[in-house]
Amino acid sequence: MKLISFSINDGLVRPGALLEDGNLVLDLSSVYNDTRAVIAAGITTLPAGVTYPSYPLAEVRIHAPLSNPPRIFCIGANYAEHAKETGHAVAEFPVVFLKMTTAIIGPGDPIVLPLNSSEPDYEAELAFVIGHGGYRIPASEWHRHVYGYTIVNDVSARDIQRQTSQWSLAKSFPTFCPMGPAIVTADEVPDPHSLDIRLTIDGEVLQNANTNQFVFQIPRLVEYISSITPLLPGDIVSTGTPAGVGTGRTPKRWLKPGESVTISIEHIGTITNPVAAE
Repeated sequence: MKLISFSINDGLVRPGALLEDGNLVLDLSSVYNDTRAVIAAGITTLPAGVTYPSYPLAEVRIHAPLSNPPRIFCIGANYAEHAKETGHAVAEFPVVFLKMTTAIIGPGDPIVLPLNSSEPDYEAELAFVIGHGGYRIPASEWHRHVYGYTIVNDVSARDIQRQTSQWSLAKSFPTFCPMGPAIVTADEVPDPHSLDIRLTIDGEVLQNANTNQFVFQIPRLVEYISSITPLLPGDIVSTGTPAGVGTGRTPKRWLKPGESVTISIEHIGTITNPVAAE
């Protein structure tokens, strides 16, 4: 199932299921208040015999699939080549920081470059969403706890990031967390550790890799994070970005107003966001 958030003419954001073959969106709001409720209920397929209102995809607006996660965990330097290009050693333990939920936007929403940063950067990332929460989850049990997968652009203000050893604020400006277009349930993703991931800006390929290059795979991330804090239904874990980011290039390559950023991940989908000045 492809779980989405959408709105129609009344502007009310609803949970829905995207039926790509039929180019339709099913409205789940008669049963669930939002997509977080769908995730907490563990719904990955629609019950047979139940009729839901439907809308043509062309007539709805797609929002970020989960606007109210309890937390957004992000993993730093989780591809060896990205660690190298940014001057970091490959870590012995996962590098974990938080991105604030107020940064979330959806497909088509503009990434707004803040006035107090001159070095805004892009980061294409596969994210997984926790379904069944837990504390001190063994790596061998990770499948039971991952509901599905989505795309996150971990937009970062590199000049702000260098001001301190703590990265969260530099990555949490409003609009710095494009997400979507859907949360693809885990049963539809054959292997999250073998997915092509690509980022382009106005058609130019800047990141092109595969998740088989993870330093820490998803079982290890689930085990490590949950050994410190219980994971909750709806928690998002963004698994890090591959090489090719702007700060790792010579010369540096920062986001500019008027550009368009597109991230595609195999089996997950594609999200495009324009870039605008504050």
